[in-house]
Amino acid sequence: MARPQHAETVEEPSRPGGPDARSRALEAIGTGAYLVDDQGCILAVNARAEQLLGRSAEDLVGQDAHDLLHRGPHGRSLPRTQCGMRQAFHAGHTAQADVDYFARGDGSVLPISWLLTPYEIGGGQRVMLVIFHSSGPLGKPGEQSGQGVQPMTELARLALLAETTTQLSSTLDVEEALRRLVALVVPRLADWAVVDLIADSDEVQRAVVVHAEGAVLVHHEELQGPMPPVSEESPLPLSRALRGVAAALAGPQTYRAEPDSGIAVEQRRLFEATGMHSAAIAPIRSSREVVGALTLGRAENPAAFTAADLPLIEDVARRAGLSLDNARLYQRQRRVAETMQNHLLPQMPRVPRLQMTVRYLPAPDASQVGGDWYDAFPLSDGATALAIGDVVGHDLEAAAGMAQVRNMLRAYAWSQQEPPSQIVGRLDEAIQHITDVTMATMIFGRIEASDDGPWQLFWTNAGHPPPLLISRDGLAQYLDAGHGILLGTGVRTPRPDATALLPPGSTLLLYTDGLVEAPGHTLDEGLNRLRRHAAALAHRPLASFTHLLLRRVRPAGNDDDVALLALRTPTHPATGQTPHAPSR
Repeated sequence: MARPQHAETVEEPSRPGGPDARSRALEAIGTGAYLVDDQGCILAVNARAEQLLGRSAEDLVGQDAHDLLHRGPHGRSLPRTQCGMRQAFHAGHTAQADVDYFARGDGSVLPISWLLTPYEIGGGQRVMLVIFHSSGPLGKPGEQSGQGVQPMTELARLALLAETTTQLSSTLDVEEALRRLVALVVPRLADWAVVDLIADSDEVQRAVVVHAEGAVLVHHEELQGPMPPVSEESPLPLSRALRGVAAALAGPQTYRAEPDSGIAVEQRRLFEATGMHSAAIAPIRSSREVVGALTLGRAENPAAFTAADLPLIEDVARRAGLSLDNARLYQRQRRVAETMQNHLLPQMPRVPRLQMTVRYLPAPDASQVGGDWYDAFPLSDGATALAIGDVVGHDLEAAAGMAQVRNMLRAYAWSQQEPPSQIVGRLDEAIQHITDVTMATMIFGRIEASDDGPWQLFWTNAGHPPPLLISRDGLAQYLDAGHGILLGTGVRTPRPDATALLPPGSTLLLYTDGLVEAPGHTLDEGLNRLRRHAAALAHRPLASFTHLLLRRVRPAGNDDDVALLALRTPTHPATGQTPHAPSR
């Protein structure tokens, strides 16, 4: 169950594609920019667009961009069939124009140059990004406006920076960010792109060496790998860039002299292997530290880089630095959280003749740790306890609460020879006084084997989705009995117990709501989907059953954790045998 974020929550990296990330991306472009959806309606604008158009964001967002803005040179409305931007929008690919006209809020006409390009905002949703700037003086309706045009090089520069910002800000994966970075600059700016990254331990890794061969980007892994340490004294361009000094030009002659460091040796090898005759090397910096260096080189392109190229390359590298730092922070948090989660979630006991498997999938956009949990453990009377639950939230606070609830449940279940309902009642009363858990759901039960009959399940349900029982023949039914209120409400009402026989070869499935809940769909739809797929997979081995069930049933837009516990009874019941106490 998702929990609202507290104001004092520790700051986390921006979620890719979220509204805040889109707003920051537009503001970073530096000229007028807005996003339109697949119907042509404006989704977001930046402050520069508001200024150029003389309209507030409230007046722009939600409006049809063509109807509101697109005009002819005399301020007249354009038929959609005659609008070049509208045609490019429907074609769905990058396009640009040197001279066009937008209507301003005061009725004047603004001559503009524009570029339109597809942009993915997350979840597979594609919109169009429109970048524009004024190309002449304002004109009044009925007057011919001026047609001065900014140089194409300036428009191309703005387009590259806009693409860099939007592409890199929409991923939190380092490798994907590097792939997007080199695709943006090669072959647009250079034949070769090289990225050197500084690790947390200050070790340097040549992470990417890419060459454009026509329209194909070829990775040269033989030139990648570990690099010597950064020289604190070297005046050569790459060492300076890795120390955060401004961008500089380089060529083969730069590294022909006696090398002053191991990095200089590697750079000489790079120029010899690639045939680059000119290169520009810029630091990749975040707001906190130097992340690495970007080297752009030209071999087939005869034009050498000049000092005039360096500001653009520095801008690209700076945007890359912010993205890479954000991705690194996110991945660092995920590694810590995954380690914590692995220690919090228990190993399953081995129960003779009973198959059991568990799976846990964290929320994709959270800190990879949460309040969903499962448990199975032996009881003092020889039965086996089963539990699954969901503490509100999917953050470290929820994970800590989950551990408290699970450990208290184990203590009560082991020490008290009571029905599941009474044990859960004790737990409900205790968590309100000695834990920070505000609300939780759970199923707690015990499973027992008889001497000559089927296995039996005794359980109580505290506000949790019901267990699913699937026979070996593919008959699937939800066990709706034993349902009571969730934990943490403060309401004292008797909790019911329920009992069910588990036929030979049947599969019992306990799960959390992240498996069946999806935005825009009812819970009944999710439960029906789970039931159908579980029945279809009944003949699969248990490990394959759980793997395929998660892949087929978990909603694509899921933003919650998923915990799943599945067990399968033996095909033939034991005869003349005394049940064994389960062992861990």
